Amino acid sequence: MLRPLCRSVSAQKKLCYSSIAARQETPHAAVTNAQEDEDSLQDQYRRRRKTEWKRRQGGQAFLDHLIINIRGGNGGDGCVAFHREKWKPMGPPSGGSGGRGGDVYILPTPNLTTLSSIPKRTRGAAGGNGQGTWQNGKNASPTIIKVPLGTVLRELLPGDPRRAKDEWEAEEEGLEGLGPEDRRAKLRDDRWVHYPRYADDNINRDVFKQAEASLHREERARRWARKQRLLKPIDIDMDKTEEVVVSDDAPLGMGRQEWLGHLVARGGSGGLGNPHFLSPINRSPKFATRGHEGERMTLSLELKILADIGLVGMPNAGKSTLLRALTGGRAKTEVASYAFTTLNPIVGVIRVAEDGTFEGELQGEHVFEETAIEEERLRQRELSEVEEQNQLLRSEDTLPDEEQLTGHHFDIHETFRFTVADNPGLISRASENVGLGHSFLRSMERSLALAYVIDLSRPDPWDELRDLKDELEKYQPGMSDKARVVIANKADLLGGDGDQEAVAEAREKLRRLEEYVKTEMVVKTADGERILDVIPASAKLSQNMKKLVGLMQKYVEQARTTPI
Repeated sequence: MLRPLCRSVSAQKKLCYSSIAARQETPHAAVTNAQEDEDSLQDQYRRRRKTEWKRRQGGQAFLDHLIINIRGGNGGDGCVAFHREKWKPMGPPSGGSGGRGGDVYILPTPNLTTLSSIPKRTRGAAGGNGQGTWQNGKNASPTIIKVPLGTVLRELLPGDPRRAKDEWEAEEEGLEGLGPEDRRAKLRDDRWVHYPRYADDNINRDVFKQAEASLHREERARRWARKQRLLKPIDIDMDKTEEVVVSDDAPLGMGRQEWLGHLVARGGSGGLGNPHFLSPINRSPKFATRGHEGERMTLSLELKILADIGLVGMPNAGKSTLLRALTGGRAKTEVASYAFTTLNPIVGVIRVAEDGTFEGELQGEHVFEETAIEEERLRQRELSEVEEQNQLLRSEDTLPDEEQLTGHHFDIHETFRFTVADNPGLISRASENVGLGHSFLRSMERSLALAYVIDLSRPDPWDELRDLKDELEKYQPGMSDKARVVIANKADLLGGDGDQEAVAEAREKLRRLEEYVKTEMVVKTADGERILDVIPASAKLSQNMKKLVGLMQKYVEQARTTPI
């Protein structure tokens, strides 16, 4: 029986010391058992540390749902100043207006795959304050938040407990508990800039009261516009990027504008300098307005992975190994003999030539072991890699042009490409958010087609298939209709090698699985009924991969041409 895991380095050292002492006092059999226990303990410790590291990913843990608070930049304050120069001691008002606060945009990009890099609080840059000699403040540059392609953006409305207060509600909160005079004084201080030592004098003047009434009417219009905007909250499905199209009739030399993304929070307008209040009856205005505060809002970001085909299967069904076999080992998935090795969705790209050859087939890797074994194999290979690279460079010029190679050499042969997503294992009651739950199922919603991955070596693989379909339907009715194929993985024995009884049992199991799919997994479509294909395969030995890639290519082509 395994001993409990060490919770500290000192405890682990004590365990090692006690193991060494036990070896010196016990016979050979006891020493062997102690060594096995220690190795197993260390192996469990490494697995736990690796699992924790994968969840953190160096501080960049995978996130597919996030609540963020965004504020547009505040506008700059207007300036109260008067022009001074030689022979003009009483110049005209010369205060500049404040600059506009920066807007906040959200830009979808295919370079990101997680929401973890997005800050939970973002504030646009503030506009510059106005200065003397009619110098207006600088407008702030926009703030761009980059999110992964496939993110759904929704604005949280009033009443949602996750929503933060907007700019008007925050102002009302700051005025709570104040008397009428203090409340009026604070409101004026937040809106007006006075010339030094002229604040009291300005408040009692009629021109200031008229300007204050005009500002109040403007604020009422802004409040009304803000309420009207809540009637149409932000709800954007950012599943594609856009480009700014320049008209053919545009003047020559006109620069091409870059698309900044979707505008979500506008920056505040700049305050007015004192020249704006110049009038026949007010020749020396000694007040200006402050900049307006930027918009505040709370947004919900939900990431739905954009992959053409999603792999659906129980833990340890071989989905990660299958993706590695399809991509020739280029997809960096975790492969091990314990459940939930895949904690985050991983997307691999499949490139296909005209004759059906896919790039992963040419990588040279045909047996895919556990990650730990492959890492050891890679370390041994690196020892002799220098000489092989030199030989490859010397022989690169002698390769025939028609030979199909991987990497950029495959570009001239590629005629079609699609993406396949390896998702975390699905367990029973995942639709109730058990296990990885909704984090897994949410990433499946955007897939054009789904592929069930079944472990044929298990006693009743059709029971797994039934559970997978039921969980998809419970989470979203009709989601299982996207399924197109059942991949009977770990079907090594079907090749005829090994014990004849085991081979016969595997073939009988495959026959029963095909009958179950024909009777219980029929998908109803507008054109009638569709029966799922059943493909036996061995991802570890890269068997039957070319046929599987051909079927996947057909599914993707049909889905892309079918109108939604």
